[in-house]
Amino acid sequence: MSTDYQKAREDLGIRLRELRLTAPGGRLTGTALAERLGPGWTKVKVSKLENGRQTATTEDLRAWAEGTGQPQTYEELLARLRGFESHIRSWRRQLAAGHKAVQDAVTPEHDRARVLTIWENCLIPGMLQTPDYARCTFKRHADLMRSPRDTEEAVRARVQRQEGLYQAGRKYRIMMWEGALRSLICSPPVLAAQLHHLAGAIGLDTVELGIVPFSASLNIWPGNSFWVYDERLVVVEDWHAELWLDDADSVALYLRTWNTLRESAVYGPDAQNLINAARRALNVR
Repeated sequence: MSTDYQKAREDLGIRLRELRLTAPGGRLTGTALAERLGPGWTKVKVSKLENGRQTATTEDLRAWAEGTGQPQTYEELLARLRGFESHIRSWRRQLAAGHKAVQDAVTPEHDRARVLTIWENCLIPGMLQTPDYARCTFKRHADLMRSPRDTEEAVRARVQRQEGLYQAGRKYRIMMWEGALRSLICSPPVLAAQLHHLAGAIGLDTVELGIVPFSASLNIWPGNSFWVYDERLVVVEDWHAELWLDDADSVALYLRTWNTLRESAVYGPDAQNLINAARRALNVR
């Protein structure tokens, strides 16, 4: 989490503490407030929220405003939360309605972008996934996050977005680590079909496909996956959340990271050879 967003969370915590200490009936201790707010609230939770170590939910903020006798402050608190949650999009909240909602949320950015710059360190990028491969990734992520399963709807949404690959005027600069070719997050036959599909993307005039080999000398280590939309937005994926960063410095940093990784990548026939080698290693007939 960037220091800017952590600071925003800490600032929200400071405001929450102010409300506790200025309650109309007299200042409340953390313990007293937790008791007033009821089940699910403890002194520890109050402390974490006030010190920016836990992100409040909208329900937390409503309860806090009412519990401190200042319900009129709820809208203010909510605005603060939305201000940084527009950048920090937790999986818990995003997946409350399933994976299709997540796909739908990012589709407008895909539609708007003329140049999409992608780095993937362990998966085939969604723009190049087969339905069967996408199905496996959605199922495994839903299991991990214990979120609703709407696999088929999510697969259809992802595959539909791939229509952009065939639209003139777009450019997809896609790069991945060789590990993405060999990660068995699906069965070997599914991965073999995925690799065959991936190889076909090398011939598309809208796609620039690079692969960083295991054997390459690296100028920077392969880190988190990220997508840069034109030069205005970068989406970074982590286990707990996606970060949507639109400040110029962050976008420039991720583009610089991509360009640094690109120095170790291979393209064209060399990329094709890596894909074919990974497919042969599966020994699928």
